[in-house]
Amino acid sequence: MIVLSDDSQRTSGKDAQEMNITAGKAVAESVRTTLGPKGMDKMLVDSSGGVVVTNDGVTILKEMDIDHPAANMIVEVSETQEEEVGDGTTTAVVIGGELLDQAEELVDSDVHPTTIAQGYRQAAAKAKEVLTEEAIDVSEDDYELLTQIAETAMTGKGAESAKDQLANLVVDAMLAVKDDTGIDADNVSIEKVVGGSIENSELVEGVIVDKERVDENMPYAVEDANVALFNGALEIKETEIDAEVNVTDPDQLQQFLDQEEKQLKEMVDKLTAAGADVVFVGDGIDDMAQHYLAQEGILAVRRASSGDLKRLARATGGNVVTSVDDIEAEDLGFAGSVSQKDIGGDERIFVEDVEEARSVTLILRGGTDHVVDELERAIDDSIGVVRTTLLDGKVLPGGGAPETELALRLRTFADSVGGREQLAVEAFADALEVIPRTLAENAGLDPIDSLVDLRATHDGGAFTSGLDAYTGDIIDMEAKGVVEPLRVKTQAIESATEAATMILRIDDVIAAGDLAGGQVGDDDGGDEMPPGGGGMGGMGGMGGMGGAM
Repeated sequence: MIVLSDDSQRTSGKDAQEMNITAGKAVAESVRTTLGPKGMDKMLVDSSGGVVVTNDGVTILKEMDIDHPAANMIVEVSETQEEEVGDGTTTAVVIGGELLDQAEELVDSDVHPTTIAQGYRQAAAKAKEVLTEEAIDVSEDDYELLTQIAETAMTGKGAESAKDQLANLVVDAMLAVKDDTGIDADNVSIEKVVGGSIENSELVEGVIVDKERVDENMPYAVEDANVALFNGALEIKETEIDAEVNVTDPDQLQQFLDQEEKQLKEMVDKLTAAGADVVFVGDGIDDMAQHYLAQEGILAVRRASSGDLKRLARATGGNVVTSVDDIEAEDLGFAGSVSQKDIGGDERIFVEDVEEARSVTLILRGGTDHVVDELERAIDDSIGVVRTTLLDGKVLPGGGAPETELALRLRTFADSVGGREQLAVEAFADALEVIPRTLAENAGLDPIDSLVDLRATHDGGAFTSGLDAYTGDIIDMEAKGVVEPLRVKTQAIESATEAATMILRIDDVIAAGDLAGGQVGDDDGGDEMPPGGGGMGGMGGMGGMGGAM
């Protein structure tokens, strides 16, 4: 009996599993060469000729034209890693791909996919337990270790040439915005400037607003400024309904215009009475209001974004008001200096010398747009890992040390696991070794020799021993200063395991119509995965992804 329409396509059984596993492995393989300090970059070119040059895993996968639904599930792993931690996206994807590769061999040996999934989950839980147990404690007072964490995140990226200086800027920025409620990375804004070198990048303890003063007669700079933040418009209020004003003689028109000017003058007088020297306005400022503000010697900026107003409020200690009538002297913030400066050919407003810089700005410089964009991605990763470290207070050594230790411990753990799940736990251990193996391959070293040396060192109890990609030696990564947050590894293992087990449980791929609820689970074992609305898209092969890789 035929229950699907003639246009529908369906792949089931081993064919579906093989197709999904192949798609997941292909995604992992596409970013694998970017891993580590000697990883290579990718150039991504879109249909309009736009170019992105990066080795940031999540950026590569976002920019690639991927059609295959199983491949997109691996892409989601990198996106989750980016949101949760900010770094380790390539690691998560590579582990996910290797878990699928190891599972494929077990499936070919007639081990049931749900058995593999169960074994993987047990192994992942044990791995998190081991990592938490072995993690190194770090406090916010340990400035040197925090800068090492920031440097590790930048290694292998475009920022590496000035990573010492940039790491200090990142740590200073994160410590400045840390408060009792936590750390909001949005309070560290980034301004990109094309021109100069990476070494010219700097941290401004305050806020830079990408605007100019509204009138040439206003002062360029104000010292010891009282800052008013107004989330509205300094303009004549318009009626809420369409209205007409009939004027019978010129005097009435003049009275009408005089009344408008009077209203604008009263608005400016209220700001002056409150003691404001600088005004940031969320919407527009009427030309006449600009004139009155300039007469009073007030520096005014219009159309400041809500994000800018929020950062200004944190930096200056002021309150954002929604009506000029409500503004009081207590609502004003304070800044030692507010000035308009030229930076990279653009005029910007600098709000500096604030008492407690709870909102700061990083100025990133580079020779070209591509350099500055890649620098921003590296800084974003560093901000993410420093924030995570300050929140969790736990770090791990890098250089493939945690993965090698986990592989060793999981093989021992596998002996205590009954049934065929034991095979899956051993496969999980083998899959984790893809990280030190890839680090060695990307550094031009012999992966087998490197892995054997690492295993031997860890077997002797040296948990922090990792691979030095520059010399090929096995060294103490903690002593070398190559460290990363605990959550980078635990999140990567968790996300990769979840994605791999979900893909493994799929035994039927059907071209679905409009989906009401996304993926449809089958509690009895296999899952069905509709690829999306109408048509199979890239189900027959890698679709658009083939061209991108």
